[in-house]
Amino acid sequence: MSGALILAGKELRDARRNRWFLLYTVGLAVLALAFAGLGASGLGELGVAGFGRTTASLINLVMLVVPLMGLTLGALAIAGERERGTLLYLLAQPVTTLELYAGKLLGLGASVLAALLIGFGLSGALVATRVGRADAGAYLALVGLAFLLGLACLSLGLLLSTLARRSSSAVGLAVFVWLGLVFLGDLGVMGTALVLRLGVNELTALALVNPLQVFKVAAVLAAGGSLEVLGPAGLYLTRTYGAGLLPLLLALLAAWTALPALGGYLVLRRRGAL
Repeated sequence: MSGALILAGKELRDARRNRWFLLYTVGLAVLALAFAGLGASGLGELGVAGFGRTTASLINLVMLVVPLMGLTLGALAIAGERERGTLLYLLAQPVTTLELYAGKLLGLGASVLAALLIGFGLSGALVATRVGRADAGAYLALVGLAFLLGLACLSLGLLLSTLARRSSSAVGLAVFVWLGLVFLGDLGVMGTALVLRLGVNELTALALVNPLQVFKVAAVLAAGGSLEVLGPAGLYLTRTYGAGLLPLLLALLAAWTALPALGGYLVLRRRGAL
């Protein structure tokens, strides 16, 4: 897989010149720093909140920004090369389609990780120096889960990119999918449950097919919180799966990464540069 590693390095270098990547990195850093301060001001205090409160306040931020970052970066990866005519050039090189696709996924995955480390690293350093390292484990778990969510959405974006012929179409599809995932979040699930009169079993299944909701449940668990805050579905998950719930959620995020990645590779191998 030496060809895949070379292409991954190319993707990582290209990401530093990508305006989308720079925008997401700066936005994450600014918002994470702001949420660290807002966590304390919400208690009627001025200053920086601790890791526990900062972690809880960042969960919803991650659910909005990280999926959009993964989807758009992935959507531009293949469709952009196809539109510029460089995809045909890359496929003509002594690399296989698998190496090309794996290089894209590895390089963009490293870019997502770098953006998260920069964005949340600055906030974490501020909290550690001002407040202390109490509950730092929950904060690190949030960063790890955010990376898994970013990988899942990146893989889904790559699949969309292999299906689109133009980068604008791929980005449009990515934004549409992002809106759909966000809509099928808490409000969407609640509205669907009310309209269709779903039971707690169906409500829980509807939540678990959405990677954003899978991340949210896993983040609440990793932060040491009770799933009672998620309503009946949270209580059902706790009683049904117990200690095995977190491994199940991690497996679901891994499946959201693996299955779209496999689908994107198969589409790229069949279509090539067309």
